[in-house]
Amino acid sequence: MAATDTHLMLSVGLIEKDVNGDTLWVWCYPSVSTELRGILLSKCCLTRDSRDLNTFVFGQFCRNWYYITTVEVQEPTALKKVTHFSIVVTAKDFNPEKYAAFSRILSRVYIKHGSPVKMMEGYIAVLTKGVCQSDENGSFLIKDYDVRKAYLAGSVKDVVSQFGLETIILYTALMLKKRIVVHHPRVEALLEFTRVLPALTWHRKDWSILHPYVHLTDTELEDLQKYPGYVAGFVDPEVSNRSDLFDVYVNLPDGVITVSQSAKEAMAMGKLHKDIGHLIVQSAEDADRTDSQVIKDISVKTKEILASLVALADEGENAKITLEGLKQRHFPPATENFLFHLAAAEQLLKI
Repeated sequence: MAATDTHLMLSVGLIEKDVNGDTLWVWCYPSVSTELRGILLSKCCLTRDSRDLNTFVFGQFCRNWYYITTVEVQEPTALKKVTHFSIVVTAKDFNPEKYAAFSRILSRVYIKHGSPVKMMEGYIAVLTKGVCQSDENGSFLIKDYDVRKAYLAGSVKDVVSQFGLETIILYTALMLKKRIVVHHPRVEALLEFTRVLPALTWHRKDWSILHPYVHLTDTELEDLQKYPGYVAGFVDPEVSNRSDLFDVYVNLPDGVITVSQSAKEAMAMGKLHKDIGHLIVQSAEDADRTDSQVIKDISVKTKEILASLVALADEGENAKITLEGLKQRHFPPATENFLFHLAAAEQLLKI
């Protein structure tokens, strides 16, 4: 496993804030593009005037993930003129816990030695052997961080406890590959909430739809709008006025979900949605069921729906669903509508 996993890391970088209050990108290995460097600096809390320290943030840009760990320097250390620094790791995979653990070790190494060279040695050790070990700074093994654990790290039960039956709106939007925008002023709350949502469509195991920390800049929005469906997190409340960016808008502090006018037809709810919604709530409210069991319950129901969808397809090698075929089954209008849009999302629709 380590042999393939080690090729997922792309770079390690270092941002420092000095005693004069200046924040600079001071080092990286092997390299980071000028555009990405600008994005990473904007995500790092040291570049903002706020005193709030985000110890760990992560996000995605141009199909690559970034993980930023920020540390306040406590005296005495080898870093004489540095008050804070951030370790920035970029990688091809979604695995916050893995890169947070690795960055913690790199942080300790940097505090002790005050030189990026030792950090580079640790990075290369992980890149080549999948392990970075030292007595005083702890050890890191890539094989301890299975991607499945990262997918299951969030809490579906927390999402359902906040939104109850309205969770079905999120489920439907994800199933139909719609654009979900989530707003919360605190980035930690955004990361915690948004990372859970792809688990509602577990059959896809697709976390590439997640863009948990986006700013309203042309560069980032241009990247985001390349994708037909996504879950995107924003700290800026101004995003609520950007109806061009979402089909479903989640105001997380107020606990309100809004479906945009343009998505209302595809998102129309019927008895099937109500049944799925009740199943989600019932499973999530069961104190004896773990988050992963709740995800499994939802996944079983999803697979039933997908199996019935496939059964509706025309006979033949490239079995596809037609609108005429759907109409012949005399489903309730909302169910027919949902199955039609779901067939399109799952590429089962005959055009």
